[in-house]
Amino acid sequence: MNSMNKKEIQLILKELRIEPNNKLGQNFLFDRNIVSKIILKSQISEDDVVLEIGSGLGALTEELIKFSNKLYAYEIDFKLFQYLTKKFSKNKNLILFNEDVLKADIPTHDIVISNIPYSITGAILEKVFYNENPPRGTLLIEDSIAERLFNKNEYKTFSRITVSFNAFMQPLKKYKISRFTFFPTPKIDLALITVKPRDDISQFLLSDAKRKFFLKFVAGIMPYKNKNLVNAISLFLKNEVLGDYSKSDIYNGINNINLAEKKIAKYKVDEIVALSESIFDLIHK
Repeated sequence: MNSMNKKEIQLILKELRIEPNNKLGQNFLFDRNIVSKIILKSQISEDDVVLEIGSGLGALTEELIKFSNKLYAYEIDFKLFQYLTKKFSKNKNLILFNEDVLKADIPTHDIVISNIPYSITGAILEKVFYNENPPRGTLLIEDSIAERLFNKNEYKTFSRITVSFNAFMQPLKKYKISRFTFFPTPKIDLALITVKPRDDISQFLLSDAKRKFFLKFVAGIMPYKNKNLVNAISLFLKNEVLGDYSKSDIYNGINNINLAEKKIAKYKVDEIVALSESIFDLIHK
């Protein structure tokens, strides 16, 4: 493994005339032990098609191309894209894209392995995983976000991203990663997580229209997680201008009345999926 050290990264960035951009999440990994851990935990098979988001200077890319027959790598920074194109010009199993992954039509893949830009973590998770056939994932993300994905029963960490992510994916393992293994050093604590698709994604989420409603529903009720369900849904419907429904209408529209009495933060992920289906049916009668 020929991972660059911190000084080499600084030198290359200087030669490329690149000033690391916080908005693009440009924090470059230089610790070869972390790269090795990512590869180990990913359990890449020879047949896996891999997606990498934000290749940077290619520290992780360099190892991924050794383990997969096909790697799709996205890098939005044109100078870095040019650098990567030259660096990996002989690697036929690598296809590089100079494109914003959030706007891209991403090719089919089996696993996402990436140090994803921290400022758009939520948007990337939605783009990659919130669909009827999500891939596996090994991701470096902000530790506080990892806490929300893994701790589904804690009021403090129970949030929109907790519900949305766990409706589609199953978090497996989380490892703390030192932020001092990146240049420039990010101001946030980091975690390496491994995730896989749920075996039992709700049928309700397999339709594009219903999945879109579910995500809107979760975003709309979670700011009121300390309110009772009917009150939270009432505010959601009002804010989204989805119809004039009384609290009695909402209560009667919930398919399982046993779900109608708790505060939002007390519900399980699958219960919230079921509730979103009830409200979808209510407003589409």
